[in-house]
This record gives sequence, C-alpha cells and structure tokens, in this order.
Amino acid sequence: MPHVTTPAPFPAARMRRMRRTAALRGMVAENRLSAADLIWPIFVTEVAGAEGPIPSMPGVSRLTLDGARRAAETAMELGIPAICIFPHSDPARKTESCERAWDPENIGNRAIRTIKEVAPDLAVMTDIALDPYNINGHDGFVVKGEILNDETVAALVRMALAQVAAGADILGPSDMMDGRIGALRMALEEAGHKHVAILSYAAKYASGFYGPFRDAVGASGRLVGDKKTYQIDPANRDEALRCVARDLAEGADMVMVKPGMPYLDICRDVRESFGVPTFAYQVSGEYAMIAGAADAGWLDRRAVVLESLLAFKRAGCDGVLSYFAPEAAAWLREA
Repeated sequence: MPHVTTPAPFPAARMRRMRRTAALRGMVAENRLSAADLIWPIFVTEVAGAEGPIPSMPGVSRLTLDGARRAAETAMELGIPAICIFPHSDPARKTESCERAWDPENIGNRAIRTIKEVAPDLAVMTDIALDPYNINGHDGFVVKGEILNDETVAALVRMALAQVAAGADILGPSDMMDGRIGALRMALEEAGHKHVAILSYAAKYASGFYGPFRDAVGASGRLVGDKKTYQIDPANRDEALRCVARDLAEGADMVMVKPGMPYLDICRDVRESFGVPTFAYQVSGEYAMIAGAADAGWLDRRAVVLESLLAFKRAGCDGVLSYFAPEAAAWLREA
C-alpha cells in the first residue's frame, strides 16, 4: 500500500501570543482607563474640629475650605476633570424644614465658590438631596413617617438654584423623588441656566453599602427608618431601566448607577439600552472594603483599585465617581 501522510493538525489558536509583552497587550486592550474618566467626591465640613481622617474610610478626610482649595489644585494637576462636593454640616443647625439646603452661605455653596476661585476650569458637581440638612437624615421632608415627594421636589429646586448661583457646573440629584429631574430642568431653563448639566442618580438602590458615607457626612444615627420607599429595591433590574428612561425624558444629560461594583449588570443594561453618558458611583462601602483589606496586607491596593475602575469601563461606563480618584490618577500618570 502506498504510504499515507497524516496531515499536520491545524495550527493552534494560541491566545497567549497577544499577552506575551506589555506592548502586545496594550495593542489589543479593549478598554482603557484614564484620569479623564474620574470624578473625585470630597467631604467639606463647617464644623470646627471635624476635619481630618474619617475612621470608616481609611485614607479619606473631611476637608476645610482650605482643604477643598488644595484638592481642586490637586485635581487640576492630575488631570481629574471634576470634583463632587458633599457637605458635612453643623448638626446643631439641622432641622425638619431643611432651610439651610438653599442658603447661599451653607458649606456646600461656599465650597463651590472656593474651588472656582482657584480652578475655574475644573467642573464642580454638587449633591442635591436634603439629607445633609435634615434632622431626620432623609433625602426629603418627613411628615408623620412619610417622605413627601412633591414638597421635597420644590425644595430641591431652590437648593439647585442656589448651587448654580454659586458656580456649580453639574447638578447631581441623588434624592430619588419622582419628577425632580423635570422640575429642575424647567427651573434652570426659566432662570437662564440652560448651560448647567444634570447628572441624575437615576438608578440609586436602597443599598447597605452607604454606611461609611453616612458617617462621613454626620448622618449616622440620625436616619429615622430607612430609604426603601424611594430608593430602588436591590432585587429589581427592569425598574432601574424605567427610572433611567423617565429621567432622560425629563431632561437629564447623564445618568448614574449607584452603588457601582455590585451593580455592573445595571451599568451594562443602561449603556446598551440608552447609549447616553453613563456613570457609576464606587460608593463608600466599596471603598472601605478595598482600602481596609489593602491596609491589612490582604490586597495589593494599586492593582485592585485600578482593576475595579477598569471593570466599570468594561461594563460600559463613561466615568466613575471614586474616592480613589487622586491615587488612581497618579498611578495612571506613572504607567
């Protein structure tokens, strides 16, 4: 019989070829992270002696106005495009009527003006919700145990207009009241503030990951009840998409998913469903888990932080609010 040569097997599809060197890996990377993807949340206090490290968030501090000024300069130096201000207000001045929320001289509005003095090109984002000024710790007015929706929305409009007057570039309604985006957009248009952007916390969940944040803003122990009547049930996915659709229809320019890492599926759903600028908030509990484990030596802080931020990009996010922003931006500059 004639000799039969067996054909050589088809050349192996060796996926490792393109992982062999940093140069090759960089050529085929599907997503990239940069400082331009980051928004840096900061806490600014008006309470004497309250500045300094926050025990529940290792590495994060409450800042004075001078500290906010320095943070703005740092952000500009590192290429971080935006800072988001969260106020730590005087507990003795919190009330049920929350009137300090729209006071031009509250700590949040003073911080906006301070930052704009030293970094006019830095985008300043604000938080719109009544909880920093509410003795009950809720995002809205509380009457006989009920969080009032429409009355709260009217107050949020006053709060927003005061922030814009102080120089805010981006409003971040985090309250989850129904109809607040439409009311804010209409008020901004009527007041001649057509240029101001709204980054809506459109899919904000009633999460257990917010504990360290409440400590940072001085709301721990003040919350009467919980926020489940106005924030989304963590069991729900379709509801989040309905909330996003509504907020976009009412005039939101950008939308946010909060928390971040436990809700990457929602980030992907929002991006694929709407194709609009989509952000996630890597919230205080996420930060505390990573920072605490890194401080204990169980995690490589740099590697895990950058990996976690890249995961948001892979899920379809355009950017991330993260307390790791200055560290991450510095590491990315070194890379």
